[in-house]
Amino acid sequence: MTKVLVLGAGKIGIIVAELLAEAGDYTVTLADGDAAALKVRPRDDVTALVLDVADTGALGRALYGTDVVVSALPFFLNRKVMAAARDGGAHYFDLTEDVETAHLARQCADGADTGFVPQCGLAPGFISIVANHLVGKFDEARDVRLRVGALPQFPDNALKYNLTWSTDGLINEYCNPCEAIHEGERRQLLALEGLESFSLDGIDYEAFSTSGGVGTLCETLAGRAQNVSYKTIRYPGHRDMVQMLIRDLKLGEHRDTFKELIEHGIPVTRQDVVLIFVTVTGIRNGVLTQETFAKKIYGDDEEGGQSAIQKTTAGGACAMVDLHRDGKLPQTGFARQEDADFGDFIANRFGRVYD
Repeated sequence: MTKVLVLGAGKIGIIVAELLAEAGDYTVTLADGDAAALKVRPRDDVTALVLDVADTGALGRALYGTDVVVSALPFFLNRKVMAAARDGGAHYFDLTEDVETAHLARQCADGADTGFVPQCGLAPGFISIVANHLVGKFDEARDVRLRVGALPQFPDNALKYNLTWSTDGLINEYCNPCEAIHEGERRQLLALEGLESFSLDGIDYEAFSTSGGVGTLCETLAGRAQNVSYKTIRYPGHRDMVQMLIRDLKLGEHRDTFKELIEHGIPVTRQDVVLIFVTVTGIRNGVLTQETFAKKIYGDDEEGGQSAIQKTTAGGACAMVDLHRDGKLPQTGFARQEDADFGDFIANRFGRVYD
């Protein structure tokens, strides 16, 4: 049995713990600093542990004898976790979309005896795996377009949005620089720019640049693709309202206030839908060709079910843990999401949520 410590008993951490325990190959402990959060641990075979990750000694003791640590904590808490994982000899996985945190994980992984696999989940995560897979089918990749969104099925507020994900992560996406490749050169773009409109299944959407979702893909595809762009999908009008809040009202400079407003004013929903839209255009056998991966994944309607973002994020993270356990990812040092083979991922018991 592989011993796993899952840190963070929030919307995603609970599902990660549940999926791994259910699989039968993992002994799972779910830890959080809030004892009340642990009262809703998903299964009797998941051990609950009250743990303050800021307490280095307590974190080290919790990691003793652990094979794998999965951090579902806010990105700013991961620095201590990755250092403790290295010192404790545990393989490290996280869900961060924060670019700086991913860079720290790479530094920590340098020369490590264990594996470091940050940026698991949907975007970053699976989106890079499918994009890299499609690019591999071309002799020359010209345009790689990644579009992802987690949206309410029934929007009823002016923002046409409900909370489905970490608020800290959402604000990061809207405020931090975005990575891209333009005409063969890696660049940083402003978030909220590059607004475009499209329709899918008769529904209108918009998409715009956001930070973090592309993961390490721009580095991986440098020299292999002329253009790589990542954008977040929302319902029409959302970008303009968010831009007004962040730039005109300067809430991007007051992120704590922005977070408080969002969490008090926008409700959480389980009735969501995840949209995944990846298109690669390029030359194959001398012919200009386009290939697309498109998918909609819905949240559960029944009480106690999972939201679409829970399914896709937790499923993606668990699939990477499973693939690493099976020797299908680098066993030591830093691993990119796109190091995972698309076929292996989709065939995996956790990755099947995307199939």
